[in-house]
Amino acid sequence: MMTSSVYIPGDLIFNGYVEWSFHEPYSGVYNFEGQADIEHFLTITKQENMSVLIRPGPFISAERDLGGHPYWLLKEKPSLHLRSSDPNYKKYVKRWFSVLMPKIVPFLYGNGGNIIMVQIENEYGHNDLGNCDKEYTLWLRDLMLSYVGEHAQLYTTDECDSSYLKCGQIPNVYSTVDFAAIVNDSWVIVTECFDNMRQVQKKGPLVNSEFYDGWVAFWDSPRPIRYTKDIIRVLKYFLETNVSFNFFMFHGGTNFGFTSGANTNGTTSDKSGYRPQLTSYDFSAPLNEAGDPTEKYYAIKQTLKKANFPTGSTPKIAPKGNYGTVNLLPVVSLFDSVAQRLKPVLNDVPLCFEDMDINHGLVLYETNLPFIEGSNKLPLVIKSLRDRAIIFLNNVKLGTMSRSYSNTTMDLSITGSNQKLSILVENQGRINDKRFLEDRKGILSNVTLGKHILGPWVMTGYPLNETSWLKTQNIQPNVKPPAFYKGVFIVPQDNKHTKPLDTFLDTSGWTKGVAFINGINIGRYWPAVGPQITLYVPAPYLVPGLNTIVMVELEGASDDFTVKLVDKPRLDG
Repeated sequence: MMTSSVYIPGDLIFNGYVEWSFHEPYSGVYNFEGQADIEHFLTITKQENMSVLIRPGPFISAERDLGGHPYWLLKEKPSLHLRSSDPNYKKYVKRWFSVLMPKIVPFLYGNGGNIIMVQIENEYGHNDLGNCDKEYTLWLRDLMLSYVGEHAQLYTTDECDSSYLKCGQIPNVYSTVDFAAIVNDSWVIVTECFDNMRQVQKKGPLVNSEFYDGWVAFWDSPRPIRYTKDIIRVLKYFLETNVSFNFFMFHGGTNFGFTSGANTNGTTSDKSGYRPQLTSYDFSAPLNEAGDPTEKYYAIKQTLKKANFPTGSTPKIAPKGNYGTVNLLPVVSLFDSVAQRLKPVLNDVPLCFEDMDINHGLVLYETNLPFIEGSNKLPLVIKSLRDRAIIFLNNVKLGTMSRSYSNTTMDLSITGSNQKLSILVENQGRINDKRFLEDRKGILSNVTLGKHILGPWVMTGYPLNETSWLKTQNIQPNVKPPAFYKGVFIVPQDNKHTKPLDTFLDTSGWTKGVAFINGINIGRYWPAVGPQITLYVPAPYLVPGLNTIVMVELEGASDDFTVKLVDKPRLDG
């Protein structure tokens, strides 16, 4: 579950999303084990005397890939329209809820549990194409009611704009609003937002169900700032006027693996201001990515104390491991036949990831160029690229193309025959910000060279979902990126060090790729553009003694092939 925290005066409440893709990674295949054991998690919240606001979606946004939807919805034929009354979409939502909701129902307040509120959808009023499908939201309400009944309060959350609240409002469901503390106009924003809420919710408590104390961050952009003084200013108003509110986020987190998504400034265009989100979801929250209290936390707690509201004990700042420099060695090129990959797919035109049943990672598109007489410089054009491509001619890197920067054309100098074009495409995260939600990945158009339409294509997927196969590979010192690099380090085990500590993988000097610790994908790194330089490594991912690091470096390894495991994060590099 994705976590935030709500403070209704007098009560401590946990507020969490349920991520569909986490629990149904493949159609009809369900996962509720280990970290996905939602019943165990809810049991813990009850043991800790916490009430729960649960948000089962099906769309959650949450800056997660595809807003929490499983990728396989995008490969269904005919194509589904997500977040709508499309019968095929509703069929899969109904099936998913038939598995999920029976696990939740015993924990509803009316059944003796601790779930007091259940959210329907998420910010539907500001949906992907500006449509307002009331048939869908009424159907979803009735579906939810069939499980929840009167045992918990159903509610919606929508952004401050009055049109969003009117679209997102569902009859007989409690409407709430969300907004941040704006620097110069805090009071205007607060009163305006609650006035808008009152247009659709005439009675009942005023609720800011997502009071933003931070904001989402993107690669190649400075992290946004939410100033503590502004948060405290609005917090005091909430306490004085008995407003119920949810800190979003209260505890920052991490988008491990490939779970981070992306935003866009457009609607249907590939040249739409695509902005991939960081691996870190620290969010400059009161409790940071590692769960340590920050100055924002102490300011909030002090404000609550002065207003005579109960507060819990302050978490201790946990010690961190500084495990030093780790030497990595090049193991195998991505192009090498021994590198783990999926069975190649042949087709006359490029296929997207989803049509090849590939979720994340990379796809290598390869074709032989047509014979062109003489020496020619011709434009190579990928009209629809999602999201980033490295271009190779005969396995020699020529450059990159990026959807984010609308650079999907480059000149190729072609001479003679037997020229192999390779295009390595990276999925940088599916859009989750409501506009242009159905975000398929890969090459979604013909690729042209001058007047020539290129093809046929051999397409090879690299899901990058595990690294155990590297154990049997020997070191290859002359390997160049894209390639796999591997190293080992020791977590001390003696009288002073009885168990591993949280640490941070410092990727300084490397360019762009994915990192694994003991076979666990800890996320994407991209220090060449920042701002995030370190990746958070939780202590449970480590073991006393020997540990392994694998880096899948796409463009340029550090000069000395080293990384560091440090005791402080760098998220603003």
